[in-house]
Amino acid sequence: MADREPLRQARRIVIKLGSSTLAGDSSVYARLAEAIHAAREEGRHVLLVSSGAIALGTRKLGFRARPKEMAKLQAAAAAGQSLLMRAYEEAFGARSIPVAQVLLTHADLADRVRANNARAALGALLEAGAVPILNENDSVSVEEIKFGDNDQLAAMVTPLASADLLILLSDVDGLLDEAGNRIPFVEDVADATRYVRKSTAGVGTGGMTSKLEAARRATLAGADVVVADARRPSIIEEVLAGKDVGTHFTASRAPLSAKKHWIAFTLRPRGDIVLDPGAADAVRSRGKSVLSIGVLGIRGDFRSGDAVRLLDHNAVEIGRAVVRCAAEEAVLVAGKAHDELPEARAPLAELIHRDDMVIWKA
Repeated sequence: MADREPLRQARRIVIKLGSSTLAGDSSVYARLAEAIHAAREEGRHVLLVSSGAIALGTRKLGFRARPKEMAKLQAAAAAGQSLLMRAYEEAFGARSIPVAQVLLTHADLADRVRANNARAALGALLEAGAVPILNENDSVSVEEIKFGDNDQLAAMVTPLASADLLILLSDVDGLLDEAGNRIPFVEDVADATRYVRKSTAGVGTGGMTSKLEAARRATLAGADVVVADARRPSIIEEVLAGKDVGTHFTASRAPLSAKKHWIAFTLRPRGDIVLDPGAADAVRSRGKSVLSIGVLGIRGDFRSGDAVRLLDHNAVEIGRAVVRCAAEEAVLVAGKAHDELPEARAPLAELIHRDDMVIWKA
């Protein structure tokens, strides 16, 4: 059995709860408040990422099912968010724990200044003894600025809050193998994707695929992750006690820096840079910068400071990076050596600095 001591030692914890759990059992709020109260008594700080606003708003507005039209989704989110927070206010208020609503969009975290402001606000709330309750700002979000689902929001909040543990509560025991048995421990998330089966749930937007991606992102930020069954009455207490429940994904032994994690998982690529075999090998194997002479092609309409995908000559993604110039300039320097470039464009011979890219493990 793998060592779960990191779970017992975790000091700052992000807990994510899904819509299907909240929709199925109204007593969850009180159980959650009790578990977080117990964690705080042990000197831990807890942040909660909660879905549920759209599901509550759907019922409040009399919609027969979760809307598909964007305007109705936003309306349901606006109507349901106050109900969601009222439920948390009542449950946590009974234990004299203040809660604070924090609504975010992907754009908030993709901008470094706004992300730093969010980081400072979360820190101030925790220092004041409050439990931040985070949710996507669905009432204003459109596809361009959405996280996708709250599993991904939780994974992004984990490094933002400097958390050392992410607990993803679901309606299953954890990751299951082909025979339906719980897998207690996973060291490499990539190896675990073969166990994923298509979700048939209709209330939430996540599923095990989403949770594995969230686990990959959070473990690369240096946090441990546990996927566990929210229906188990004392699940949070058991996870924090290091008991054999759920699936424990261990923190990476070589976590990404905050900047590189932001490049890899928060910024959205606006284009592609295709590398020739020699350049791809230099970037992948030796950690070299991307030089203009090694660029085969440019795709997309990106600007200086945007994220791009790095592709090898077979169009396989090998990493992500922040580019130093706009697409039209990149086209002009692609395939050319430093001494072939006019003086004004010579600095672009180093198209991407190695400190501004993340290369995926082969």
